[in-house]
Amino acid sequence: MATLVLTLLGSDRAGLVSAVSRVISERGGSWERSQMAHLAGAFAGLVEVAVPGDRVDALLADIEALGQQGLRVSVERTGPVSTEQPAGSRLALHLVGADRPGIVAEVSSLLAEHRVNVEELSTAVVEAPMAGGTLFEADAVIVVPPDADTVAMRTALEAMADELMVDLDLHDSD
Repeated sequence: MATLVLTLLGSDRAGLVSAVSRVISERGGSWERSQMAHLAGAFAGLVEVAVPGDRVDALLADIEALGQQGLRVSVERTGPVSTEQPAGSRLALHLVGADRPGIVAEVSSLLAEHRVNVEELSTAVVEAPMAGGTLFEADAVIVVPPDADTVAMRTALEAMADELMVDLDLHDSD
């Protein structure tokens, strides 16, 4: 089996997921994992697909044809998928505070300095209840390498949260 990662982008409308899933199914593929969202009037998604090796080219041709329906799809062929969890501590990070530009850039830069991998990230800007204005919320799953200084990373994140005036919660993801 070959593993493909599809990146989807198009004007949001009913039937997009059906069109993609039909093409995958018709070529004997399996829809493994996905993340999809409505963003600024557009449909955006990522799909991991397993497909028999002898059907990859036919699937790619069918996916390319989806462009005629207004859906742009890019495909990345990946190697064998490992079911092993990466070494290190898996932590869940939740952040919420007044929205302002640069929050993701600052937090991700600090994590990169500590060699922390961001496995999952979900963000949203929402109306602040009662206070007015908008709040920025982020939820992430991060992996801290075994040889990283977790205490120093936590201390730096807490200091940054104070600077940004956001609430930050960091705990085991289990």
